[in-house]
Amino acid sequence: MRLIELLDAERVRVPLAARRKDELLRELVDLVMGPDEGERAEEVLRAVLEREKVLSTGIGGGVAIPHAKTDAVSSLCIAAGRTADGVDFDALDGEPVRLCFLLVGPESEAGAHVKALSRIARVVRRESVREQLARVQTPEEFLRVLDAAEAA
Repeated sequence: MRLIELLDAERVRVPLAARRKDELLRELVDLVMGPDEGERAEEVLRAVLEREKVLSTGIGGGVAIPHAKTDAVSSLCIAAGRTADGVDFDALDGEPVRLCFLLVGPESEAGAHVKALSRIARVVRRESVREQLARVQTPEEFLRVLDAAEAA
């Protein structure tokens, strides 16, 4: 499974509008769930916030990978984007977050969830990829950079 199979242009925002961590998480949940999900979207947001209480998913290098397992979704899905300016995310290195990938999936897909997390982390570990993603101007460009980085 490639990341590009879980992510499409409708779930990528360039730039993300949020200026604070809580706003960023809400914006990403809205992207992954769509506009009419109401209570299910709230359940996903609660799961993501609970996970953030354990340890910040700001992994460093300007990247955050908030994630949660919840049966409010039926399959593994991702939303992503880059911020206009960095967002204070309580990242492990103290640096603001510019790139964010939200991963949510049902409890029944825990194995795929861990694999997707690992793939995202592996791709964004490379500084050249982070720099390219930070410069993209469209969701399509974001997806092309991500696809090429994952193929490399």
